Amino acid sequence: MAGFLFHDVVFGPVRSRRLGLSLGVNLLPLHSKFCSFNCIYCECGWTPAVVEKPSLPSRKDVYLFLEQKLRELVAEDYLPDVITFAGNGEPTLHPDFAGIVDDTLLLRDAHTPESKVTILSNASMIHVPAVFNALKKLDNNILKLDAGSERLFRLMNNPVDPIRFPELIKGLQRFKGELIIQSMFLRGRFRGEFVDNTTVPEVESWLSALSLINPKLVMIYPVARETPVHNLEKIDISELEVIAEKVRRAGLKVQVVA
Repeated sequence: MAGFLFHDVVFGPVRSRRLGLSLGVNLLPLHSKFCSFNCIYCECGWTPAVVEKPSLPSRKDVYLFLEQKLRELVAEDYLPDVITFAGNGEPTLHPDFAGIVDDTLLLRDAHTPESKVTILSNASMIHVPAVFNALKKLDNNILKLDAGSERLFRLMNNPVDPIRFPELIKGLQRFKGELIIQSMFLRGRFRGEFVDNTTVPEVESWLSALSLINPKLVMIYPVARETPVHNLEKIDISELEVIAEKVRRAGLKVQVVA
């Protein structure tokens, strides 16, 4: 089973396919995944059933670890392009997420003012006012949308909580275009059903959702690492470019990340 995990609160910098030199901030447990989705392609593996309250780093610890790392990077003249909330699951599940965002922006301004504060999020918590307002403060508010239909959303992303697809789209619309959409494209089988979000009907449904959300950028990409469902197919760059051209024709900016 796939299960790559980050064992530090602050990790890297690492070279990101999408973001350049990225300093990661992991607000989740250091030895297990904690997420509101159970995506069939997640490099962290399956989301475990939560038996005990997860052990999350404190807001104070995040501040201290990040400040120390930024000081080291400044001394080495090795400055990150981005400071990215990512790690072992969904960052916005941290109860102090909004405060940690404020702390991170202050530390960025003090030490590496050119770095963009970024998040990779599944958007499952955007209905929470504090989370929504914190996301609006970020330079790169990157939120997931892999499907254009309820059926495919549930097959690909397997939300742990009863998140409904129409409410997710309405929540993404509330950002009024101040967000980036990230979308994974794949084919495979799961629970006896064929999963394929590259078909013409599925792409058209996804484009219809994008037109409502009107993001400032759409990032599309294929499977690149081991996945918990082992039969998933990596979509060829040429096929992704065809989908990207449809996004452009819809009047949206798109980036293909192979």
